[in-house]
Amino acid sequence: MRTDHSRHSVKPLDRTVFDKRTEAVPRAREFARAFLNGLRPALDEQAAASVELTVSELITNSVRHARGESCSLRLVAHPDAVTVAVTDADPRPPRERTPDLAGGTGGFGWPMVRSLAREVHVSTGPQGKTVRADLPRG
Repeated sequence: MRTDHSRHSVKPLDRTVFDKRTEAVPRAREFARAFLNGLRPALDEQAAASVELTVSELITNSVRHARGESCSLRLVAHPDAVTVAVTDADPRPPRERTPDLAGGTGGFGWPMVRSLAREVHVSTGPQGKTVRADLPRG
């Protein structure tokens, strides 16, 4: 793919690892916000909010449901998209759950991620899984 660098600056790969604790979620949002603030051209407000929400949901899902002690977040900017990838040590793919409207146990995040993203890929193996969502840049 050919990129016109005079119009777009493509930020290099950014990655970080979190211990799987509840404080990982706000830290991941802060990391995503800092990454997005460095992009030129900047994402519009709605696209940036979608990326941040996707990061939050995928990290939350890993912290709540996946095996292992840590998870990693990788963000990659492309001229027309931003890729959010979360990797953990649990080989089980995310599963659809009926949203809990009364008990507050969730079930909303996975469908939301799939509706915000252009594409979602889950790759699994003996060492765990990576959930990758490609979101439009604007």
